[in-house]
Amino acid sequence: MTNHESIDTPRLRGGTRAGDASPPGERVDSRADRRSSGKVVVVTGLSGAGKSLALKSLEDLGYEAVDNLPLSLLAALIRPCACAPARPLAIGIDIRTRDFAVAAMLAEMDRLAQDNDIDLSLLFVVADDDVLCRRFTETRRRHPLAPDRPLLDGIRHERELVSPLEGRADLVIDTSALPPAELKRLLAGHFQLDSQPSLVVFVTSFSYRQGLPREADLVFDARFLDNPHYVAALRPLTGRDAPVVRHVEGDPGFPQFFAALTALLEPLLPRFAAEGKSYLTIAIGCTGGRHRSVVIAEKLADWLRERDQQVDLRHRELEEGKAK
Repeated sequence: MTNHESIDTPRLRGGTRAGDASPPGERVDSRADRRSSGKVVVVTGLSGAGKSLALKSLEDLGYEAVDNLPLSLLAALIRPCACAPARPLAIGIDIRTRDFAVAAMLAEMDRLAQDNDIDLSLLFVVADDDVLCRRFTETRRRHPLAPDRPLLDGIRHERELVSPLEGRADLVIDTSALPPAELKRLLAGHFQLDSQPSLVVFVTSFSYRQGLPREADLVFDARFLDNPHYVAALRPLTGRDAPVVRHVEGDPGFPQFFAALTALLEPLLPRFAAEGKSYLTIAIGCTGGRHRSVVIAEKLADWLRERDQQVDLRHRELEEGKAK
């Protein structure tokens, strides 16, 4: 198991500092307590990584979207006036912003995070260098930091410049291999505006040969189970087919593994929900992403539904046709 929810020491991603104590008599407000207050998502990241699409997706979810906001106006826009109700906001700030500075933005985010009337999240959108180069080349756009230098130099300079924001972010989404529809789904899971939000669990199978899903919070490896790929009759089938299911579940190690997996998750899910986490991604991997991981992901999704848990299920390699 690998937990990919990164921790920016000493700041945890929920916006609290490890070891902090509240003054006597002061009520501690969790993110869940503040969901009915002014909800704000600040969107930043690398140029070409999909910030504009992220803002548009949040606008479709009901947020009021404001792009390229001067940093000096951030607090005035976010803090609600007494004469007007708080509205959910999605705000784009990046290196294009006139008075952009990483240190100033971090300081402003920290100040706003102390306001209990604001449910503040920082979203950082990123992609690999080669993907960004391809996107800029295809669209014939100039990188903001490479007007007179090689494109890759500008991309690497920006990555280095804004890396502290990535460390501070509540959510980092890598769009390198993420279709636009999948980005929208992720954003809906994390930033939906339901009046009574609950934890949504996204279960995905994947192939280790194609890389880990970078949005995953918890990753489990199923490669120790007997591989149906080496059974000629099972090779063209998938983990959705009954013969493959019987083969995987017939492995002597399967019952103990699945029992341990569910025993681990059962006490964790209510704790994630209590901390205000709205979206949890569980990834199950095997070599090709077609057999063992699919069986386990399907079975895990059924187990979650039996406990009235809201579940989204995806089989990455079956849908994208990457694995052979």
